[in-house]
Amino acid sequence: MTKLRVESFSLSIEGYSSGPGPAQRLDDPFGTGNVSIHDWMLATRFGREMMGQEGGSEGIDQEFALKGFEGVGASIMGRNMFSPDRGAWDDEWKGWWGPNPPYHHDVFVLTHHARDPLPMEGGTTFHFVTGGIGEAHARAVEAADGADVRLNGGASTIREYLLAGLVDHLHLVVTDVLLGSGESPFAGVDLPALGYRVVDRVPSETVTHVVIDRA
Repeated sequence: MTKLRVESFSLSIEGYSSGPGPAQRLDDPFGTGNVSIHDWMLATRFGREMMGQEGGSEGIDQEFALKGFEGVGASIMGRNMFSPDRGAWDDEWKGWWGPNPPYHHDVFVLTHHARDPLPMEGGTTFHFVTGGIGEAHARAVEAADGADVRLNGGASTIREYLLAGLVDHLHLVVTDVLLGSGESPFAGVDLPALGYRVVDRVPSETVTHVVIDRA
């Protein structure tokens, strides 16, 4: 059965996935001060290849980064994961990843503004969904054709799917970064009451990987 999976989702030690600094913009996709929680990923071979760079580390962090795409046939993301803009679309914007994004499958972007599907190199097509999380989930499950669906974030999108009872698996990456305040995917969410349990905890040299499944 198709599962909805959160993979490689970085958090500060207080549980924030974004901080209080200035919001993301074209030259700062993570928002000022937030990139540090993603340093672990950007240091891996996978992360460097995603940014069009060479080199990068192997080991536990690399293994988790790769595992997050295994068995995945489609993805869902909030608009802010795709674009720094708000409001009506700038059709010239095609995402943060260049002509060949790292997904290589159908990606469903939650938005309030309609836009035609955007095919990219490598088999990625971005679809822009205006009907809410249920429509995006249904379309992603159909596109995955028996494989799993990856839920990429951001925090508010993950929270909506958790509260709707649709998330089956979470791989969280807890860093040693202090953000002070910000947005958490778990604000107002009682994970144990929703049936979630920690099933694995794996420390690397830089972060702690925590795996949570729903019973």
